[in-house]
Amino acid sequence: MKKARKKKSPLVRALFIAFGIISFGLGVIGIFLPLLPTTPFMLLSAFLFLRSSDKLYLWLVNHRIFGKYIHDYMENRSIPKRVKWFTLILLWSTILASISTLNVNNYIRGLLLLVAIGVTVHVVKLRNSHPD
Repeated sequence: MKKARKKKSPLVRALFIAFGIISFGLGVIGIFLPLLPTTPFMLLSAFLFLRSSDKLYLWLVNHRIFGKYIHDYMENRSIPKRVKWFTLILLWSTILASISTLNVNNYIRGLLLLVAIGVTVHVVKLRNSHPD
């Protein structure tokens, strides 16, 4: 794996760590809330930790759950086929349920559909990696 490039300023390093932790937290929430994308937040966390903390970066990329997915995405732009299907089914079921049950205007419904379409296009374009 890559070695972190430390910033000279302790303030910048602390900010990168703080934003990395926040990004990681949002990524974890995104596992349960499909409107919040998990992978981009995990990749952002890896980016921020790479530039601020060897310990946090290595913890994240070697994490038993997230590490393989981060590595596959960063190195091969791939995810396992079952994860791809699960993501799309969960995404569309929650988007459609939200659109049909929430009392929101048509602009919000359209925005939700655009987000779902964008995420779908991105996920479908990813290669299929082989699960362990």
